[in-house]
Amino acid sequence: MSQSQWQWENATAGAVAGFATVAAMYPLDIVRTRFQVNDGRATNYPTYKNTAHAIFTITRLEGLKGLYSGFFPAVLGSTVSWGLYFFFYGRAKQRYSKNREEKLSPALHLASAAEAGALVSLCTNPIWLIKTRMQLQTPLHQSRPYSGIYDALRTILREEGWTALFKGLGPGLLMVSHGAIQFTTYEELRRIMVDYKERKRKSESDSNLLNSFDYAVLGGSSKIAAILLTYPFQVIRTRSQQQRPSNEGIPRYMSSWHVVKETARFEGLRGFYKGITPNLLKNVPASSITFIVFENVLKLLRRMGRND
Repeated sequence: MSQSQWQWENATAGAVAGFATVAAMYPLDIVRTRFQVNDGRATNYPTYKNTAHAIFTITRLEGLKGLYSGFFPAVLGSTVSWGLYFFFYGRAKQRYSKNREEKLSPALHLASAAEAGALVSLCTNPIWLIKTRMQLQTPLHQSRPYSGIYDALRTILREEGWTALFKGLGPGLLMVSHGAIQFTTYEELRRIMVDYKERKRKSESDSNLLNSFDYAVLGGSSKIAAILLTYPFQVIRTRSQQQRPSNEGIPRYMSSWHVVKETARFEGLRGFYKGITPNLLKNVPASSITFIVFENVLKLLRRMGRND
């Protein structure tokens, strides 16, 4: 198999995995985003007691449509992000493993994941900004709601300029550590699991040793580690990207550092972990779905490539 074919197989499998993940878990993403921006001072966002209450309230006030606000940019962003991530990650791993017969070390896995994450963040930040804005449109929202992704893009460019599309990029780049931690943990746990199963069944190849349940466990475990260590960056990015009303006497966030100072001042450490429960409920199973789909689609593509 050529190097370019291997990279595009990774990209295709990643894009399919990203789409499947968003479609399955999206309502919890809405809840997480609304928890993240609610600092108790703005009145244009509803207050929810917990995740279940949030889902019930959004459904009652906004209908099922409310649970899928911003779904199109989320699907677009996730599909593009995962496709690019696995593509850049595969390229980086191949480059680092050149002339190396042994498997990559944890440090090189970390470097590959960090490189891929930084490139993806730069490419997709405008999509995530639009998704966040559309997720936060509620019946209490005071500005004109966006009618769709194109209207959102056009309005943001007209009213705020092109630089607004990169709000939250700073914490987004810091969140590269999230993917780096997740993928390094995944690769190391995968290696341990494969080594263990190889001792049990030496006749089988690496690709046949692990099944979908194994990928689910690996994906979920690696996601938990990444979320616990990097969640504050997500809160900072989301708050940087929101539109705060200026007529309530509450200053808008001017920068990511301003978000950090205001959150620490008014909410303390707890403020940096708002929405972590729906985030875990969404992302742990979502990560399992992602890696199940990715690994199985990759197997299918490689099998088809060998048959050509």
